[in-house]
Amino acid sequence: MPTISELRLGILLWSQASDWPPMLDAARRVDRLGYDHLWTWDHLYAIYGDPYQPIFEGYSLLAAWAMATERARLGLLVGANTFRNPGLVAKSVATLDHISGGRAIMGLGGAWFDLEHEAHGIEFGSGFGQRLDWLDESVGAIRTLLDGGEVTFESPKYRFDRLRHQPLPIQPHVPILIGGSGEKKTLRTVARYADLWNAFGTPEVLRRKDDILRGHCADVGRDERLIERTVGCKMVIRDDPAEAQRVWAVQMAHNRTPREDWDGPDTLWTGTPGQVAATIRSHVENGFSTVIVEMPAPFDDETLERLIGEVKPLVDAG
Repeated sequence: MPTISELRLGILLWSQASDWPPMLDAARRVDRLGYDHLWTWDHLYAIYGDPYQPIFEGYSLLAAWAMATERARLGLLVGANTFRNPGLVAKSVATLDHISGGRAIMGLGGAWFDLEHEAHGIEFGSGFGQRLDWLDESVGAIRTLLDGGEVTFESPKYRFDRLRHQPLPIQPHVPILIGGSGEKKTLRTVARYADLWNAFGTPEVLRRKDDILRGHCADVGRDERLIERTVGCKMVIRDDPAEAQRVWAVQMAHNRTPREDWDGPDTLWTGTPGQVAATIRSHVENGFSTVIVEMPAPFDDETLERLIGEVKPLVDAG
């Protein structure tokens, strides 16, 4: 099981309710502060509050950030598998890897937001189970393409005929992150293909999910230690917990999100550096060695600075 000192941190900047200059400034700050990863969503409509408020496309953001940053790894958390042909996804990720000098992460999930599919005329499938079947097929093809192989494959959803790509990514092995905790299908796909797994929940919930993942790994013959566990959250750090809640309220108002739609305590971690460190420690001790913090606009510089500057040393010290 990972030790406390192995904590890694990523920041996901919400791509909704912002214009470009603040998003660029925040990405540069994340990189300059030394975070391990920089992420954004893959949505076409806003998913918090009013769906018709401004939102940017994911891969375009990553390409721009790749030119503006130097260190942080870059990815979608997570790419919507339904939006694009898997061959196009592999080509986009390989291109991002070259633009960034070898910092791409391939994030993918089954997709869930029906409104953006209906509005854009994107096939949504008969249900979540079918979309997870599509996800499994996609990830297998993408893994082969990123590794330099050739894909010939046909299913009711996809058809590939001697598909192969050049140039290959700079990285010899582009890591794949899969998001989701579905016990029968998603976690089996994680076991087969993922280098990173992202999930949300309490330590108790994630411990049970992790046990299920280990079982799938045993079934498919995969070493579960090859999969990095990542836990997602939202976060505001202040010396006064009440002030942290006030800051979150301001962010939610900016994102046109009513109080009844705010996230609960399982995924919204607010409070002092010590309180946040204790929450993180409970997950790291549980095997989730990476924390990825989602941050809505207006982007909170104080939390960005205090998480890596104060909270991480507290966690690393045990």
